[in-house]
Amino acid sequence: MSAYPKTRPTLYEQLEALPEGLTGEILNGQLYTQPRPSGAHVVTASALGYELFGPFQRGRGGPGGWWIIDEPELHFIHDTEVDVPDLAGWRRSRLPRIPQDHRFTVVPDWVCEILSPSTESKDREVKMPIYAHFGIAYAWLIDPRAHTLEAYALDGGDWREIGRFAGGAQVSVAPFDAVTIALGDLWAPTE
Repeated sequence: MSAYPKTRPTLYEQLEALPEGLTGEILNGQLYTQPRPSGAHVVTASALGYELFGPFQRGRGGPGGWWIIDEPELHFIHDTEVDVPDLAGWRRSRLPRIPQDHRFTVVPDWVCEILSPSTESKDREVKMPIYAHFGIAYAWLIDPRAHTLEAYALDGGDWREIGRFAGGAQVSVAPFDAVTIALGDLWAPTE
């Protein structure tokens, strides 16, 4: 029998040990897991990334100067407060180089959560306050079922809605208001 008690794995060790197919986050000291997203969710996230990548990351038809990243592991507090938004963006002036490992420690300038029935309450009630607390300037919530985009800007530490759009609207919304996005291009075809 060992003289020392077994040590319990840290939350981050538990997160790293999750089986393939599960995504984990440590939010307010609690480990959250969710399965890989649905087809409609993935289509919306991929389409939005496509719309932003050319003009904002590559400077094709837009100003450039950004990194647009799918599902980065944000370490607001190293291995302790670990959030994984569906998409995030950094102005290159604030993040000149992508980290060598998987931990992003520079707070992004923008995050986007794609809502699903299993994650919507967590995204709204847990993650949005965390994003505000750590000073992310802009956040978008997109619902691929309701075909909506809600855009928020941080104002004095609180979220202020700067736009709510639906269906196939053509939108130009901060921080990406240098281009127009056709919301209809973000939705998976319905049967």
